[in-house]
Amino acid sequence: MTNSCLIAGAASSAIAALLHLGCIVFGPSWYRFFGAGERMARLAAAGNIVPALVTVGIAAVLIVWSMYALSGAGVIARLPLLRVGLCLITGIYLVRACAGFILALVAPGAHGVAFWCWSSAICLAIGALYLAGTWQAWPRISQGLA
Repeated sequence: MTNSCLIAGAASSAIAALLHLGCIVFGPSWYRFFGAGERMARLAAAGNIVPALVTVGIAAVLIVWSMYALSGAGVIARLPLLRVGLCLITGIYLVRACAGFILALVAPGAHGVAFWCWSSAICLAIGALYLAGTWQAWPRISQGLA
């Protein structure tokens, strides 16, 4: 049985990773557009390595998350601590979504309400994919068959 939710979650995490890497390639305007903030954009414009290192780190985490979703879906070999990993990834996406909506209401800061709302909606959608897919895969991955 195909787990389309985890496959879509994997694709979403991978796309997010690629968009983060796009910030390094396309520079300060991408950092600004995707909400990294003016400080990161200015550091990138000045040739500072910190924005690139932070961005590569985030992209690497997102790729690992994508691999865990593919593993849970049975597309690739079972990864270590698969159930724990999928639960943590799901939780992080959903907590980020909730926190972003709260920040939009109480302290939008320099990012503004629009950024917090659209980025939180994206995290909520991806988190929902991981949640539904993990729920679907749970019996199989609990038996060690994933």
